[in-house]
Amino acid sequence: MFFNSIDFAIFLPVVFCLYWFCFNKSLKIQNLLLLAASYLFYGWWDWRFLSLIVFSSCVDFFIGIKLAESTKDYQRKLLLSASIIVNLGFLGFFKYFNFFVDSFTQAFTLLGTSTVDPILLNIVLPVGISFYTFQTLSYSIDVYKGKLEPTKDIIAFFAFVSFFPQLVAGPIERATNLLPQFYRRRTFNYAQSVDGMRQILWGLFKKMVIADNCAFYANDIFANHSNYSGSTLLVGAFLFTLQIYGDFSGYSDVAIGTSRLFSFELMQNFAFPYFSRDVAEFWRRWHISLSTWFRDYLYIPLGGSKGNTWMKVRNTFIIFVVSGFWHGANWTFIIWGALNALYFLPLLLLKRNRSNLQVVAQGKYLPSLKEFFSILITFTLTVFAWIFFRAESVTQAVSYVNGIFSLSLFSIPEVFPIKVLSLIGIFTLIEWLGREQKYAIEDIKKVFPKPIRWAFYYLIIVAIFSFTGQEQEFIYFQF
Repeated sequence: MFFNSIDFAIFLPVVFCLYWFCFNKSLKIQNLLLLAASYLFYGWWDWRFLSLIVFSSCVDFFIGIKLAESTKDYQRKLLLSASIIVNLGFLGFFKYFNFFVDSFTQAFTLLGTSTVDPILLNIVLPVGISFYTFQTLSYSIDVYKGKLEPTKDIIAFFAFVSFFPQLVAGPIERATNLLPQFYRRRTFNYAQSVDGMRQILWGLFKKMVIADNCAFYANDIFANHSNYSGSTLLVGAFLFTLQIYGDFSGYSDVAIGTSRLFSFELMQNFAFPYFSRDVAEFWRRWHISLSTWFRDYLYIPLGGSKGNTWMKVRNTFIIFVVSGFWHGANWTFIIWGALNALYFLPLLLLKRNRSNLQVVAQGKYLPSLKEFFSILITFTLTVFAWIFFRAESVTQAVSYVNGIFSLSLFSIPEVFPIKVLSLIGIFTLIEWLGREQKYAIEDIKKVFPKPIRWAFYYLIIVAIFSFTGQEQEFIYFQF
């Protein structure tokens, strides 16, 4: 079920009304309703994969209880290992089985060793498996480390794992933040709900007007890159850069806004990353829930930025390469991760990776000249890395890059969508003005009187219906 579908437009009000008007007297019934609604929401794609969520939830629920009961260190380690093996085992099988088989076959072929035809499975990747797997895994790890008391409320835990607003594409919530919200009695908060609707509206604008319009041209340019000039390829890379941001941050906005309708607060997943002044700042602002997950559960346990130079370099490459591999079973994602590690490394070694902690041009309308060029350089590096992320293969990515860095780069682009670029310009201006908020139009109520605010909301609605692009699946559904 897509957030931008008629199905969801019917589903959400029905669940909202049942939640607040029919079952608002009982917390357990509310949680049970959310669980049923979440399973319906997920099963709308393919009901067969519900068994994976149920099994994963059962494993970590009972492992959490056993971790609290066990006093011996080796028993606790075995229980945690079981959780890791089950969760990553499912993820590895569905997402990476064919990749590893194919990679080993190619490696033996390059070494001159003939092999039989590889056994590849026709596996359908369950939607959102990378997200809910990491969510349940973090629960077991936090219980093991003593950061969280294991729950014995199976309904609350299952609802936490499958919570429909963020089930398919995040944010990847920590149990320490989201699970306790299922224990507390929730009352309807009008201001919170209005703000949630406002964030949903902005998220749909990002997805349907910005991302889907960019996708129409970016898909064509990447698919037929050999037929286009370097300047057009550059336009295509730029449009994909805006597409993936509008698509994924738009999903996160709808997810967070929808959660607020039910009195839940999810973590911020994007903080205007394209206004970053260096790559370290970019990764503090892009897909925050995943970046912090890898930081807390992989980077810091490896030693983080402590230790000698070799350890710093090793840990940096591990976290970025693993992050790339998390996105998909393709060498393009690994190269994308390695590129970002290369971008990040000089900042880490020079101890400048924490130099831009404040919002750019805070309290000002315009950035300084230094900030402007820092943003431009960081954005250019990001656009280049996204080429490998978007390409279907390493060969296509290299061909695309070669096409950009040719004499045709200085020609007039064959594709130059004025309407889309104009919409991007307006969108960027609104994002810039709202960059100090959690989302661009969060504090509009404090700046403008009610008539202007409502006129602005109606303009967004009109833009969604008038300028929406050809419907595209959310990019991160494939991860």
